Amino acid sequence: MTLETDYLVVGAGATALSFVDTLLAQDPECDVFMVDKHSSPGGHWNDAYSFVALHQPSALYGVEGVPLGTDRIDESGPNKGFFEQASGPEVVAYFQSVMRDHLLPTGRVRYYPNCEYIGDHRFRNVLSGEETGVTVKRKLVDTTYFATSVPTTHTRKFEVSGGVRVEVPGKLPELWRDPASVPEHFVILGAGKTAMDAGVWLLEAGIAPDRITWVKPRESWLINRTITQPGEQFFESTVGGQIKLMKAAATAESVPALFHQLERDGAMLRIDTDVEPEMFHYATISEGEVERLRTIKNVVRKGRVQQIQPGRMVLAEGDERVPENTLFIDCTASAVSPKPVHPQWEEGKITLQLLHVPLVTLNAAVSAFIEANFETDEEKNALCKPVSFVDDIDGYAGTLLGTGMNRFLWASNPKVSAFLSQSRLDPGAPTVRWLKQNAPERLAVAAEMPAATMAAVPNLQKLVAQAEAKRG
Repeated sequence: MTLETDYLVVGAGATALSFVDTLLAQDPECDVFMVDKHSSPGGHWNDAYSFVALHQPSALYGVEGVPLGTDRIDESGPNKGFFEQASGPEVVAYFQSVMRDHLLPTGRVRYYPNCEYIGDHRFRNVLSGEETGVTVKRKLVDTTYFATSVPTTHTRKFEVSGGVRVEVPGKLPELWRDPASVPEHFVILGAGKTAMDAGVWLLEAGIAPDRITWVKPRESWLINRTITQPGEQFFESTVGGQIKLMKAAATAESVPALFHQLERDGAMLRIDTDVEPEMFHYATISEGEVERLRTIKNVVRKGRVQQIQPGRMVLAEGDERVPENTLFIDCTASAVSPKPVHPQWEEGKITLQLLHVPLVTLNAAVSAFIEANFETDEEKNALCKPVSFVDDIDGYAGTLLGTGMNRFLWASNPKVSAFLSQSRLDPGAPTVRWLKQNAPERLAVAAEMPAATMAAVPNLQKLVAQAEAKRG
């Protein structure tokens, strides 16, 4: 069977849905096919642990045409005082509604769940095996280049002996079903945001810190949630945080020195202030969460786990004894794997990548706007310079520089700038619009931002060169 469409979109996760939503709004004539392995829209959110939540406020996530959340300020818990962050189930329900109530009713989207793209404009139903060919009149859109790995879908890189209990974080909320099976001890494997979420969940559930061991191969720098808040009530602190970031980037002699200055400025956090971080994945956290996680004192720093035996962990740099009645929580999946970047627009194809790190849905919306409003691939690529995913500390200079350069390109183009000024996904746009109408004098605090950004560029270029030389 062969069908026909303007755009064949591979994936139906956050990036794909954001791209399609904006594309339909900007091009009223186009027709779209969406193909995804999952049985419902939302991509990796369908596989996430139940207590996962957005790193960022709900107001800055999702698709342009459908708001997420109610702009509620949390009044309790570790996120107290900040804008709500949608939970995993809330995000899944949101994306299901986006597809069912927003995209499909246009009559211009055809959605094929349970299907995998097999190349050459063909896809296969993973349940029936039926293959379908597609005549693509405009572009193939690959939204899966930076495939997200989550605990339930990744492949473990360590061995597990018989008699050892290892579970993904999503199993923790099920412990209540069998109280007799609750372990004497818990071991969190991994140092990323999933591990932090697991630690906070255990502590909030009433598990005493001395019943938890945390295996941390690397310490991580973390963004302080204080500087990521939208809304007029946070405007000065958020803009102030960004200005401090640019000023620190203009003078830092090294990337580690940049992080330390940002820590002094209150923009960056780390859980253990006695350990020099080696990792930065743009994880965002509140000081309340950090305070809770610091109560876990049994921290093992012997590299990655290689094998788990009853009562014993074999790690890269030595063994560690644990109680035999221990539940190991596997948080070792890496959310995104580093890959080389290349132009987003090629002959007959768009490969969506990072442009404004880490706002993936904004990246997709801007890419869709540019696809619909500019003629040639050369014009489009000139406005969107993909940014490498950051893994180690030194990579931060490159992502800052790349994001800043894209913002400069967008601000310099009247069409893109006008789109962003009305975008709900652009962090500052809704607040700036509100202040212009209600309190224009408060915008004066942002006057320093352009000069601070321009001053940072030469030094960031130097830091990027240092990082590339170090990697060889």
